[in-house]
Amino acid sequence: MKIALIGATGHVGSAILAEAARRGHSVTAIVRNPGKVSTLPGVKAVTADAADAAALSPLLAGHDVVISAFNGGWGDPDIYNKHLDGSRAIASAADKAGIRLIMVGGAGSLHAPDGSQFVDSPQFPEAWKAGALAARDILTELKAKGGTGWTFVSPAMELSPGERTGTYRLGTETPVWDAENHNRATTGDLADAILNEAEKPQFAGKRFTLGY
Repeated sequence: MKIALIGATGHVGSAILAEAARRGHSVTAIVRNPGKVSTLPGVKAVTADAADAAALSPLLAGHDVVISAFNGGWGDPDIYNKHLDGSRAIASAADKAGIRLIMVGGAGSLHAPDGSQFVDSPQFPEAWKAGALAARDILTELKAKGGTGWTFVSPAMELSPGERTGTYRLGTETPVWDAENHNRATTGDLADAILNEAEKPQFAGKRFTLGY
């Protein structure tokens, strides 16, 4: 496959990049600093601002799918607007290029047993709240738009660096809890699930999540 990857140097994006290369895909890593992209077979880096839909769309043309691991910048006081605006630009660019979008968002928009979303809980960590709200809002917009040209991915609540195990389970709107009532996964397994979705879509026009 020809994959365009946005955010290829981040915590999640670098794991997606490694897994895509391991599977033999051709990957265009769209980044601000190409020098930070890992040197891997089948990977080329190009420079672009992900928040500029007009500039981004031509770079996406000709790919089979765009995977976005875009992040507005944890710790940035304006992360809500930067994440929402950037995500909107990426979705718009994918539409204009006519290719499928897989967007990695947050776990805060997952639903608790009472139907509420975790990001709305008073216990939700304040440091993550603005970014989680932006991710929730772009998911709401994607669902309102409808269609099958997008998939939204909510990582596990406890996401840690680690290898691919393949032992995870998939879910949709609620966390996938383990026997100890934890929702966790490694970045390697998250990347594995995302590449599986890219190759054989199961959640077109939907959100999915994972856990052990």
